[in-house]
Amino acid sequence: MATNQISATLTQADRDAALAAITTLKEKLPFLVDLTAEERKALPKMGDKSRAFVSKALEVATQNPDFLPRSFNLEEMRKDVQLFEAMYAIVMAVTQLQELLDDTYTTVGSEAYSAALQVYNYAKASGQGAGLETVVDEMGQRFARKAKKTKPQSTSV
Repeated sequence: MATNQISATLTQADRDAALAAITTLKEKLPFLVDLTAEERKALPKMGDKSRAFVSKALEVATQNPDFLPRSFNLEEMRKDVQLFEAMYAIVMAVTQLQELLDDTYTTVGSEAYSAALQVYNYAKASGQGAGLETVVDEMGQRFARKAKKTKPQSTSV
């Protein structure tokens, strides 16, 4: 068996506490939005390279508001920039947590699946006559290949 990297349990109390912490995050950030893939794709993106540009633009607009049209809401721009900067540390922390969760979930799933494969192989090898034939056959359905559908031959005219 491969090296077991994770040997842990998650109590119901700890699971509930983690879910409550996530609920608290959502409650503390009531302005969060849920974009569709199309909406996300259509938006101009602000990354690390754009942060200095946006900051400079805010400074220019703040010091020279006269050239902006009346419809331009400088205060909303300021709020957006401040919120972006305030959220940055949270986004970085949650991104790191998401990566840790994904890696741990993938690793523990792999370990469980590898162990299940070993059980299946041992049951196949020594299960004959031990009343395991039905269970081994049921487990074997996981590996059954579906017959490929053949395309009907088209007749050329």
